[in-house]
Amino acid sequence: MSEELNKISKTDEEWRKELTAEEFLVTRQAGTERPFSGVYWNETREGVYSCKCCKQPLFSSSTKFDAGCGWPSFFEALSDEAVVKREDLSLGMRRIEVLCARCDAHLGHVFPDGPPPTGLRYCMNSVSLNLHN
Repeated sequence: MSEELNKISKTDEEWRKELTAEEFLVTRQAGTERPFSGVYWNETREGVYSCKCCKQPLFSSSTKFDAGCGWPSFFEALSDEAVVKREDLSLGMRRIEVLCARCDAHLGHVFPDGPPPTGLRYCMNSVSLNLHN
Protein backbone atom coordinates (compact mmCIF):
# COMPACT_ATOMS: atom_id res chain seq x y z
CA MET A 1 0.00 0.00 0.00
CA SER A 2 1.36 3.42 -0.90
CA GLU A 3 2.15 6.00 1.79
CA GLU A 4 -0.72 8.24 0.71
CA LEU A 5 -3.26 5.48 1.40
CA ASN A 6 -2.11 4.69 4.94
CA LYS A 7 -5.21 4.81 7.16
CA ILE A 8 -5.79 7.80 9.42
CA SER A 9 -7.84 7.33 12.55
CA LYS A 10 -8.71 10.16 14.93
CA THR A 11 -11.23 10.67 17.68
CA ASP A 12 -14.26 12.88 17.17
CA GLU A 13 -12.63 15.38 19.52
CA GLU A 14 -9.52 15.53 17.31
CA TRP A 15 -11.62 15.96 14.15
CA ARG A 16 -13.72 18.72 15.80
CA LYS A 17 -10.52 20.70 16.45
CA GLU A 18 -9.54 20.52 12.76
CA LEU A 19 -12.89 20.97 11.01
CA THR A 20 -15.66 23.54 10.98
CA ALA A 21 -19.02 22.48 12.42
CA GLU A 22 -20.42 21.88 8.90
CA GLU A 23 -17.31 19.97 7.78
CA PHE A 24 -17.57 17.75 10.86
CA LEU A 25 -21.31 17.17 10.37
CA VAL A 26 -20.84 16.10 6.75
CA THR A 27 -17.51 14.25 6.82
CA ARG A 28 -17.67 12.57 10.23
CA GLN A 29 -21.45 12.20 10.74
CA ALA A 30 -22.59 11.55 7.13
CA GLY A 31 -24.52 14.79 6.83
CA THR A 32 -25.32 16.55 3.56
CA GLU A 33 -24.87 20.17 2.57
CA ARG A 34 -27.80 21.92 0.92
CA PRO A 35 -27.86 21.64 -2.89
CA PHE A 36 -26.43 24.61 -4.80
CA SER A 37 -24.77 25.88 -1.59
CA GLY A 38 -21.27 24.38 -1.81
CA VAL A 39 -18.28 26.13 -3.32
CA TYR A 40 -17.65 23.42 -5.95
CA TRP A 41 -21.10 22.57 -7.34
CA ASN A 42 -20.56 24.95 -10.28
CA GLU A 43 -16.73 24.95 -10.32
CA THR A 44 -15.01 24.76 -13.71
CA ARG A 45 -11.32 25.22 -12.81
CA GLU A 46 -8.98 22.34 -13.60
CA GLY A 47 -7.27 20.41 -10.85
CA VAL A 48 -7.55 17.54 -8.40
CA TYR A 49 -10.18 17.33 -5.68
CA SER A 50 -8.83 15.92 -2.43
CA CYS A 51 -10.35 14.92 0.89
CA LYS A 52 -10.96 17.88 3.21
CA CYS A 53 -9.92 15.77 6.22
CA CYS A 54 -6.72 14.04 5.08
CA LYS A 55 -5.76 15.53 1.68
CA GLN A 56 -6.07 12.15 -0.10
CA PRO A 57 -6.49 12.83 -3.88
CA LEU A 58 -9.96 11.63 -4.90
CA PHE A 59 -11.28 13.07 -8.18
CA SER A 60 -9.96 14.86 -11.26
CA SER A 61 -11.70 17.88 -12.72
CA SER A 62 -11.50 16.05 -16.07
CA THR A 63 -14.21 13.66 -14.79
CA LYS A 64 -16.45 16.40 -13.37
CA PHE A 65 -19.75 17.13 -15.10
CA ASP A 66 -22.87 19.21 -14.53
CA ALA A 67 -25.50 16.79 -13.26
CA GLY A 68 -27.91 19.61 -12.45
CA CYS A 69 -28.31 18.29 -8.91
CA GLY A 70 -26.55 21.09 -7.03
CA TRP A 71 -23.55 19.07 -5.86
CA PRO A 72 -20.20 18.50 -7.58
CA SER A 73 -20.53 15.34 -9.66
CA PHE A 74 -17.87 13.11 -11.20
CA PHE A 75 -18.14 10.02 -13.41
CA GLU A 76 -15.19 8.24 -11.76
CA ALA A 77 -12.75 8.45 -8.87
CA LEU A 78 -9.02 8.90 -9.44
CA SER A 79 -8.54 5.23 -8.59
CA ASP A 80 -10.41 2.31 -7.08
CA GLU A 81 -8.15 2.66 -4.05
CA ALA A 82 -9.04 6.32 -3.42
CA VAL A 83 -12.60 5.71 -2.25
CA VAL A 84 -14.61 3.06 -0.45
CA LYS A 85 -18.24 2.32 -1.28
CA ARG A 86 -20.74 0.86 1.16
CA GLU A 87 -24.46 0.29 1.26
CA ASP A 88 -26.48 3.03 2.95
CA LEU A 89 -30.05 2.16 3.96
CA SER A 90 -30.77 5.42 5.80
CA LEU A 91 -33.68 7.63 4.74
CA GLY A 92 -35.70 4.54 3.84
CA MET A 93 -33.89 3.92 0.55
CA ARG A 94 -30.92 1.95 -0.77
CA ARG A 95 -27.99 4.14 -1.75
CA ILE A 96 -24.24 3.61 -2.08
CA GLU A 97 -22.24 5.86 0.24
CA VAL A 98 -18.78 7.02 -0.84
CA LEU A 99 -16.04 7.40 1.77
CA CYS A 100 -12.42 8.46 1.63
CA ALA A 101 -10.34 5.27 1.72
CA ARG A 102 -7.68 6.93 3.85
CA CYS A 103 -9.72 8.50 6.70
CA ASP A 104 -13.30 7.24 6.19
CA ALA A 105 -14.67 10.74 5.65
CA HIS A 106 -18.20 10.75 4.23
CA LEU A 107 -17.99 12.31 0.77
CA GLY A 108 -21.44 11.67 -0.68
CA HIS A 109 -23.13 8.93 -2.70
CA VAL A 110 -22.68 7.28 -6.09
CA PHE A 111 -25.62 6.65 -8.43
CA PRO A 112 -25.95 4.64 -11.68
CA ASP A 113 -27.27 7.60 -13.72
CA GLY A 114 -24.06 9.27 -14.87
CA PRO A 115 -22.61 9.81 -18.33
CA PRO A 116 -20.35 7.51 -20.37
CA PRO A 117 -17.89 5.98 -20.08
CA THR A 118 -18.80 4.74 -16.58
CA GLY A 119 -22.51 5.55 -16.27
CA LEU A 120 -21.81 6.62 -12.69
CA ARG A 121 -22.53 9.88 -10.87
CA TYR A 122 -20.38 10.42 -7.81
CA CYS A 123 -22.50 13.10 -6.12
CA MET A 124 -20.13 14.68 -3.58
CA ASN A 125 -20.43 17.36 -0.91
CA SER A 126 -18.27 20.42 -1.61
CA VAL A 127 -17.54 20.71 2.10
CA SER A 128 -15.83 17.29 1.96
CA LEU A 129 -13.41 18.38 -0.77
CA ASN A 130 -10.54 20.76 -1.53
CA LEU A 131 -9.59 21.69 -5.11
CA HIS A 132 -5.88 21.91 -5.91
CA ASN A 133 -4.95 23.49 -9.24
